[in-house]
Order: sequence, then C-alpha cells, then structure tokens
Amino acid sequence: MSSSWSLRRRRSLADEARETAATATPPLVAVLTIARDEGEMLARWVDHYGRAAGHENLIVFDDGSTDGSTDDLGCTVQRLPGFRKGSFESGRMGLASGVAHGLLGIYDVVIFTDVDEFLVPDPARYAGLSDYLARRPDQVIAPLALNIVHHTAVEGPMVSGKPIVGQRAFAQFAPLMCKPSVKRVPAAWTNASHGIEAPYVPDTGLFMLHMKFADVDLLRRQADRRNQLAKSVGRGKGSSWGRSGDDLAALLTKATASVGTDVEEFDPTTVLPARLVRKENGVYRADGPGHIDNLRNHPLLRIPERLHGIV
Repeated sequence: MSSSWSLRRRRSLADEARETAATATPPLVAVLTIARDEGEMLARWVDHYGRAAGHENLIVFDDGSTDGSTDDLGCTVQRLPGFRKGSFESGRMGLASGVAHGLLGIYDVVIFTDVDEFLVPDPARYAGLSDYLARRPDQVIAPLALNIVHHTAVEGPMVSGKPIVGQRAFAQFAPLMCKPSVKRVPAAWTNASHGIEAPYVPDTGLFMLHMKFADVDLLRRQADRRNQLAKSVGRGKGSSWGRSGDDLAALLTKATASVGTDVEEFDPTTVLPARLVRKENGVYRADGPGHIDNLRNHPLLRIPERLHGIV
C-alpha cells in the first residue's frame, strides 16, 4: 500500500468524521484532574481538554502545589487543604466521585484523568472528543491505553511547546490504563480511578495516551517529587512512588536499549476489549500489570501516524 494512498484514505475518513460531527448534538462535558507540582504536564492538559470541552468546563484541584503551575491556567482552580481524612487515595476518589456526581446534575458527561493522561478519539473515525461523545452515548467509557515511551537510544530530549506524539514514535499497550475515565452516571470511581461501580467495556475507537514514560528527564524529576511524598507522608505506598527518579529512569532506558525501530504499529483491532475488565465485589476495573511490569515485559510498538501531532 503506497503512502500517498494511505494519506488520501486518512483524509477521506477524517472528512467523513467532520461531516457526521456537523449533524450530531455536542454534549456538555466537564473535565477534572487533581494535581500537585505537575507544571510540565498541566499546561498541556489544560490546552488539550480546553480545546475539546472548553476551558470554562475544566476544574483543576490543586493539592498543595509549590511550583506555581496552577497560577493563571485560564480554567477553574480549586485549592485543597490536603487529604486529611483517611488515605490519600480514598480521599482522592471520594473527591472526584462526589464532584462528578454533583456536576452530572448539570453536565451530560464528566471526565476524570490524571494530568499526564490524554483521551484522543481515533481521528480516522471521529472529528474530536465532542464528536466522539455525541455519537457514543454509553454510560461509562474506557479507552485503549498506550504508554508513550521515550526510546532513549534513538530519540532526544522532549521539546516543550511542541506536540509530544511525533517527538515520540513508540509506545506500549497498557491494559491497566484502559480505565473508565468517562461517565454519564453517578457511579463512584474506585481503585485510583481504574475501577467503577458500573459495567463497561473499553472502546477501540478511543485512545488514552499516557505520558508517564514519555521523557526520561521528566520521569526522573516527577518520580523524585513523588518519592519524597512517599517518604514524608506515606503516599503511594506499594506503587512506583516508592522508587527514585534515577531508578525509574534506568528502568526506562534498559527497557528500550535493546529494541530497534523496526517494530509493529499498534493495531486496535487486535485487542479483545472484554478481556481487559474484571468484576470484583460489584466493581468493574481495568485488569493488567502495573507500570513497572508493563514497562519490562510488554513489546514496544509504533504509535499510529494518525495520532501524531494531536497531543
């Protein structure tokens, strides 16, 4: 298949998506996140979801940032007094679920993601997130997730102000990140938002591009900040928060060092979505290995070219 034919075909599909979008009624969407000293990614998060849902419909909960990253964002910022009741994770889920419950009295859809998680409908099928949600009335929606990976042997440092995807051409499929980020019902999120008290099956038409491993230097800095919180107040016990920045940077470098660039492109049609969810005590949750095992054991794949430049 020639590259020119592929380009014409992608343009044709995109034109069809735009024509369909013109006749669909866009839903009113609220998007939430909780951030602390996430300056490198938060601006990208606000830009991405602001374009998709409108900056006036974004809420950033600031959990004690000291880097100035939540100043002058152009959206609603709610500064928190800290998670003082119970564990950090239960407080975080209680906040996200409670706020979403209230917002669903006004909004059609509520989305909750971390600041390094970017939902992207397949541009071959949809004109954007608003078009996607107008055409997908599911009560709960989960994406197919890709951990964008810095192939340190062949890719240089990330350039700020430019899209990440394109600077980064490789990813790993991440089953655990195929989580129920989008909902139209007040079912509570659980398990660090990897679970929800309502059934769902991930959709092959929606991607989540997760940027935790998108740049080795950013990974090192963010891991050190989280590791300090793990040591000082016990956050993230048993997770990658317990690892230093140098440790995670070394793992990323090792995972890509022996892999060439001639790898297969990620193909959503090869995924069996129903196998990505398990039900336990009334909770439906994404099922898969944690970040470290995923990094070590999942094959490196090429990111589909149609996703380049979107985030």
